[in-house]
Amino acid sequence: MFRRTKIIATLGPATDDPEMLHKTIKAGVDLVRLNFSHQSAEVHQKRLDEIKRTCTNDYGRPVGVIGDLQGPKIRIEAFSTGSVTLEKGQAFTLDAACPPTAGNVQQVGITYKELPRDVRRGDTLLLDDGCLRIEVKHVVGTKIHCKVAVGGQLSNYKGINRLGGGLSARALTHKDRNDIAVAAAMQVDYLAVSFPRNADDIHEARELFRAAGGQGGIIAKIERAEALVNHEEIIRAADAIMVARGDLGVEIGDAALPPAQKLLINKARELNKISITATQMMESMREHPIPTRAEVSDVANAVFDGSDAVMLSAETAAGKYPEETVIAMDRVCREAEKQTQIRTSTHRMGSQFGRIDEAIAMATMYTANHLLKIKAIAALTESGSTALWMSRIHSSIPIFALSRHVSTCRRVTLYRGVYPVKMEDLAIVDTLEANQLVIDVLVKRGAVGKGDLVIITKGDLKGLPGGTNLMKIVCVGDNGKIV
Repeated sequence: MFRRTKIIATLGPATDDPEMLHKTIKAGVDLVRLNFSHQSAEVHQKRLDEIKRTCTNDYGRPVGVIGDLQGPKIRIEAFSTGSVTLEKGQAFTLDAACPPTAGNVQQVGITYKELPRDVRRGDTLLLDDGCLRIEVKHVVGTKIHCKVAVGGQLSNYKGINRLGGGLSARALTHKDRNDIAVAAAMQVDYLAVSFPRNADDIHEARELFRAAGGQGGIIAKIERAEALVNHEEIIRAADAIMVARGDLGVEIGDAALPPAQKLLINKARELNKISITATQMMESMREHPIPTRAEVSDVANAVFDGSDAVMLSAETAAGKYPEETVIAMDRVCREAEKQTQIRTSTHRMGSQFGRIDEAIAMATMYTANHLLKIKAIAALTESGSTALWMSRIHSSIPIFALSRHVSTCRRVTLYRGVYPVKMEDLAIVDTLEANQLVIDVLVKRGAVGKGDLVIITKGDLKGLPGGTNLMKIVCVGDNGKIV
């Protein structure tokens, strides 16, 4: 059974050993994430080089690469003692003018110097992913005077969120702009934009990425309350979204997070965009070799919701069991995908289509889901757009995206139910020979056998992006020959 839901693994110290990286990728990783919040461009380049070497030399399948920008993460500065314990009811001050390492139990500095302008009396500020809460009493100059509502231990550089959102920090920082150029030079397949507020932030990131030579897609990370309000315009502007449940859950409240996740995934699919569910999916596996039952249910529900991909963060970047974590996630996804509700679809049944290639893609999926013995779909594609439209329709039938472009093969690694195959330019052979070459590939991969039907889509004008205008059904005969 081909797993349809894709797995993203964040690279880090835990996967820097080449042998461990090999094992983790082989366990079922479809894309890797380079987190620009940590470590230098040189470190990320070294990891990327090892990924390319591993995939090329060891098992020859493409692995997509996501470059994830840090964004305007608003944090406290450091304490002179490393940490303090705040007691409920005590006074505590956030001071934009406090020296970076001079924090104490009464006050601490902040990285975002405009924060005093953004808050007012009555606001609730959440520290360390909501573990601590402080209430704003009054603001004087650079100082935000607060009262501790929920106390606890607070250590250096923990994040700050405002309950309900509304902080004015721009999505792209100076560091992000530099990292966009680095990501473009690395030729990442996707650039993830952190903390966008609206569609303009996505357009700006795309313009900077293209200007630097980047050709990959843009992922909008939904992690601000205002991004949730503006979710439709953000989804339309991006190629994919990430439901970044850490900061989003802090800003909108944990109880509001599950319905928000479903809303975002459904809207992305409705608009023919990709969705990724992320944050703490198997958090306990940082320290333990098996997931909790709650984590298993969380991953399964993300699959039921229709996520194209599920993402591992610290579990693979810094955890003790990166290989075992990917194996566990693969196992859960496969079991969830056996359920009927995600193997059939009525999506877009009443729609009209504005493009020929889109209509071919939809006709293919309707045929595949209703004609017995269809075992695989082979989409000969330049850009991957036909495979993207196909992937929006729930089905248990694998979609193989066959392309001469390595960049297209890597890009479709994020599409649910789509498997990339690098093929030479089929324009040099006639139609019948091209069809047979496609079937040869599928037989070799064990996807089809004697008596199976295969749908092949392609264009009359070979090599033209968006030119798909043909759908053909072929039958596999003896020795894999078309009959």
